[in-house]
Amino acid sequence: MTGPQPPALRMGIVGVGFMGRQHVQLIEASSRAELCAVADPAATDTAFGCPAYRDAGDMLRAESLDAVIIANPSALHVDTAIQCLEAGVAVLLEKPVAVDYAESLRLVEAMARLHGRLLVGHHRRHHPAVARARGVLQDGLIGDVVAVSGLWSARKEDAYFTEIPWHRERGGGVMLINLVHDLDLLRHLLGEVAEVQAMVSSHARNLDVEDTVSINLRFESGAIGSFLASDAGVSPWGWDQSTNDTPAFPFVPDGTAYQLVGTRGALSVPNLATYAYHPSVSPDWHSPLSRTYLPVPAGGAFPAQLEHFTDVARGIAQPLVSAEDASRTLALVEAAALAARSGETVDVAKFRAEELDPR
Repeated sequence: MTGPQPPALRMGIVGVGFMGRQHVQLIEASSRAELCAVADPAATDTAFGCPAYRDAGDMLRAESLDAVIIANPSALHVDTAIQCLEAGVAVLLEKPVAVDYAESLRLVEAMARLHGRLLVGHHRRHHPAVARARGVLQDGLIGDVVAVSGLWSARKEDAYFTEIPWHRERGGGVMLINLVHDLDLLRHLLGEVAEVQAMVSSHARNLDVEDTVSINLRFESGAIGSFLASDAGVSPWGWDQSTNDTPAFPFVPDGTAYQLVGTRGALSVPNLATYAYHPSVSPDWHSPLSRTYLPVPAGGAFPAQLEHFTDVARGIAQPLVSAEDASRTLALVEAAALAARSGETVDVAKFRAEELDPR
């Protein structure tokens, strides 16, 4: 038998654009959280069935909240998160944690100073297929990982850039909006990246922000990898198309986002197809590979993330993605941008150290 369940957490949302509205729906479907307020200059009380405030400060002063989900423009993430932490509420902060690594370190410092409760919204880590894939790699079921490749490409509609001006500004390109998710997940699966090379292009839309990027990675483990991301090119390939996480994306059954190559086998994610030689054949390239699909529990990343966040907010779980962890993903994105500008290979650890001490 289980004891009485604690009351639902009183939650507020800052920013009710595309991601904010998704969080509204997730809270409404949860028995562990209750939407009590939103903060957005364009929001009204009638739109969400709860009080609406112009900004986070007004909401925090007027409402008694347990937690806040921050989904406003990226440039406001750090200041809004610190404001909420100083008010004593738990925070789920949408990615990217900040618009650059140096800015993210302000939040890392604030977390150490305030001893706050904060989860960064790299939601893919919460998908059940990711936990299973990580277990496969850690158990050595495909041997030592030699290489990884991946792709995310989906053509965003013109209104994405015309109706939301900050999507055309620094921090609104495919690197910080989309690629950041993939690099975070590759770090989660394979460990830290030692070196990065990159090329970017904005020729498809001719905006100030990049629309396509190609990167090469060398992991500290010795594995190497490549990734291509574009918000201007049509394709069925990528995480969003290969899962049911976001209903706005048509689902492609058996789609893949990442292919991992090991010394004993291979693994594709998120469909969890594993490829290996049958014991009866010689384990070399002349023999056919057997394919097995690993079972994975049902469920999506976003509901699992909200469940985890309620535990973080109650103080009974450590965040799967801390501010410091997310800052390392942001540093990798920024190092890739530097590699693209300079045409040189960037040492990621050296990049982080120089940002900490620019002398």
